[in-house]
Amino acid sequence: DCEALLAHATSLCGLQIGAIAAALNVDPPSDFGAAKGFVGELIERALGASAGNDATPDFPHLGVELKTIPLRADGSPTESTWVTRVPLSGVAVSLPFEQSTVGIKLNHVLWLPIEAERSPLDRRVGRAVLWRPSVEERSAIVADYDELMARIAAGRVDEIDARLGEVLQIRPKGRDGRDRARTIAIDGHTTWTSTRGFYLRSRFTASVLARLFGPQGAFPPPDRGASLAS
Repeated sequence: DCEALLAHATSLCGLQIGAIAAALNVDPPSDFGAAKGFVGELIERALGASAGNDATPDFPHLGVELKTIPLRADGSPTESTWVTRVPLSGVAVSLPFEQSTVGIKLNHVLWLPIEAERSPLDRRVGRAVLWRPSVEERSAIVADYDELMARIAAGRVDEIDARLGEVLQIRPKGRDGRDRARTIAIDGHTTWTSTRGFYLRSRFTASVLARLFGPQGAFPPPDRGASLAS
């Protein structure tokens, strides 16, 4: 259940990425810059995440999405948080927020902070916390989702850039803009555009995590032991 998942995630608190990789017999990449997903995938493996596709939360049987989030020492995120791909055509464009992939993934999130200001293998895992959006947080997300998806449905996808959305934004997602997907043109015909993703703005996740962690912060004292229980 969710309590067991949270307890499992809490057992990682204070451990270094290198120690977790060694315990799981996972070879770290030689170039972390070219393997940005390594830490998230490592934590998924450590926690037994079983989602097999982008449209499903990482723990489908619990409806819980895992979000590893790099934080600075002051608790601020280093980047916006990837959520899921944006539907650009088909029935998914007209789905209400509750039925959309982004809505399903953000309904219940396990946040797991990762230190951002150390060398990659020395970075420690922070305190795990489960989050469901408050009424105010959810309202802000839904308002952005509705506005952004209305533009896509109207064939105005090319008007969307990262400046739109107070807390939820859409940005290109793919290999240097080379990944393409079908979408609706303003005249109603099908055309091609770059793939895009939903992201939570860093200022929003910063406020969420500040509320959840409170004065104790996201990370344990530096003298916390670093061994992974079997």
